[in-house]
Amino acid sequence: MILNMRILGIDPGTATVGFGAIDLDERFEFKAVSFGTIKTKAGFPIAERLEMIYRDLQEILENLRPEVVAVEQLFAFRNVTTVISVSQARGVILLAAHQFGCPLFDYTPMVVKMAVTGYGKAEKREVQESVRDLLGLATIPRPDDAADALAIAICHAHHLEGRKI
Repeated sequence: MILNMRILGIDPGTATVGFGAIDLDERFEFKAVSFGTIKTKAGFPIAERLEMIYRDLQEILENLRPEVVAVEQLFAFRNVTTVISVSQARGVILLAAHQFGCPLFDYTPMVVKMAVTGYGKAEKREVQESVRDLLGLATIPRPDDAADALAIAICHAHHLEGRKI
């Protein structure tokens, strides 16, 4: 079966949302298309920050036109306030992708690390270097949130390869 698709990976957050798009071809080779972040302003009410994330993500979806969106699952936070706000941002992200018509997939940080480095407890720097190597980039993608989002997209590509869709 011929497979060509654009995968958008998203690393949720309230202050910063990372995004990274890759194209996957029928040989299960991939290349970076675009990556960056959505930033919200500290001190603004959460509703305004969520609206910024929603609007900016809608624009990204329109511009990049992915066939699928992969989002990192939340992991245990020590700060309850942080987990609540990041959960709210993740909800807005899922809504925007769903409204755009993209199938959604989510992966735990450990699964992402395993897919990208071969080790589920890899350090952040190892993940970033693997992303650079796998995508044939000259430098590690910056900021960190964008590199994480690319790792999430690569993780989904690896899972597709494993399923031989």
